[in-house]
Amino acid sequence: MAVGWYLLEDYLQRGGVIMQPLVVVSLVMWGMVLYCLLHLLALRASANDRSTVSQIGQWSSAELATRSRGNTSATMQLLYTFCQRRTGDADLDGYVVDELVTELNGTLERGLTLIGVLAAVAPLLGLLGTVLGMINTFNTITLFGTGNARAMAGGISQALITTQTGLLIAIPGLYMRNFIHRRLQNVKHEVNSLAMGLKRSLSVAQEGGGND
Repeated sequence: MAVGWYLLEDYLQRGGVIMQPLVVVSLVMWGMVLYCLLHLLALRASANDRSTVSQIGQWSSAELATRSRGNTSATMQLLYTFCQRRTGDADLDGYVVDELVTELNGTLERGLTLIGVLAAVAPLLGLLGTVLGMINTFNTITLFGTGNARAMAGGISQALITTQTGLLIAIPGLYMRNFIHRRLQNVKHEVNSLAMGLKRSLSVAQEGGGND
């Protein structure tokens, strides 16, 4: 363990000052990845949720609210909020459903933008470190000529390490962003399916009331 920490400390020192913001970017990015994964896990509907959604037309507002209360899945959140905001007018309730879908879809990808930004910033910081490393190398050549190989190697090492670190942060970060984004599309599909079911139920209820 001590050897591992020593190697990591040596690696960071050889990378120069750019390694500090790179470490911060990496920690924040992976923290957001973990948050989004946990958020995604909570938003996914279970088999019981899908059963409830498929029986929307058979439940009263009170029963729907009871079944969806305290459930963290996206579909049940939409269902519970709808039960709280519905007006009893079918046409107006249809607009309520559309508004809730828009609000929920807007919150689903919370954090993904930050992950993408941080993953894009990492290689740019690595490139900055490369430039600084090459500047140090040229300064060494200016002062000592090409005879001081150790001093030259320090600047070249800094340039390569920062580039490598930036890419090591960016590549898995972009992969995780796309992975979470694809899974969120499935959640959005479930939300849209529920919205269609709600509107269909409202339409059937309106027709039944009109026939009476």
